[in-house]
Amino acid sequence: MSQHHFADRLLKAIDERKTPLIVGLDPVYENLPASILPDGTTGLVVSQAERLAAVEEFSSQILRIAAPHVPAVKINIAYFEVYGSAGVQVYQKLVQKAADIGLLVIGDVKRADIGHTAAQYAKGNLADNHFPDIGVARGPDSVTINPYFGIDGVAPFLEVAAQQGKGLFILLRTSNASAGQIQEITAADGRPMFMHVAELIEKWGEELIGESGFSSVGAVVGATSGQAIAQIRRAMPHTIFLIPGLGAQGGSLSDCLPAFNGRGHGAVISASRSIIFAFREKQYQGVPPDAWTQAVENALLTTKKEIGSVLRIR
Repeated sequence: MSQHHFADRLLKAIDERKTPLIVGLDPVYENLPASILPDGTTGLVVSQAERLAAVEEFSSQILRIAAPHVPAVKINIAYFEVYGSAGVQVYQKLVQKAADIGLLVIGDVKRADIGHTAAQYAKGNLADNHFPDIGVARGPDSVTINPYFGIDGVAPFLEVAAQQGKGLFILLRTSNASAGQIQEITAADGRPMFMHVAELIEKWGEELIGESGFSSVGAVVGATSGQAIAQIRRAMPHTIFLIPGLGAQGGSLSDCLPAFNGRGHGAVISASRSIIFAFREKQYQGVPPDAWTQAVENALLTTKKEIGSVLRIR
């Protein structure tokens, strides 16, 4: 497998960690463990800087816990942008920190636009950029993007991916309840809209297929898609699926099975709240506040074992 091709690197990391599980990092300040909050409680008003410091500490701990066990993390930029430019800087620091400890990074940014604006989004959110004063500003290994503008919005990201060995995960069949309002609209040929988008994504990724047989252009296919996952896989044999919705959103592991081939390749399964906020569950009530990291690791290992059992990964 190529060391410079995103899909090849991702599949290699999956084999090394023996799991397609990835951890989604969505750090809500009000849900953080009391032991890392500046006042020990979410009830008091604290400054933006104090909130952001707690979010950064929590996120760094999650990365440390995840690194030995999973191939990648999905960092959602929205949970950092809420703090303004300082929050974006923390997001960028975490992208670098994750890379430094051996994790591939999916930047969950869901960007979309056309022309010069799309090109700037691609440079600012995906590319590694070089500056004479600071050196390399590292971007994530891949990002999520919206295909609504068609190839005009996707092409600048494809260019960066091809030049820098990066990847994309294009929104296809998402896990939110109202997704069907658009994604399941029946087209003239009787198929749902998401199947037309599936064909486009597979075509857009043809030039970026690696030695593994998979393209660096992937698709976001929610675990709540159910039987549609098998239908989508048949239309997209070379596409890696990013499957969110496991755990808190009610996605089923058995529904995810058609996304994978016999080697356990073909998709990554993202779990966020069910892992990173595991310490808030009933079974951990009464546990010392500074033991929250153990709860997170236990939830991660349990989820990894469950996925391995269903996929028969050892």
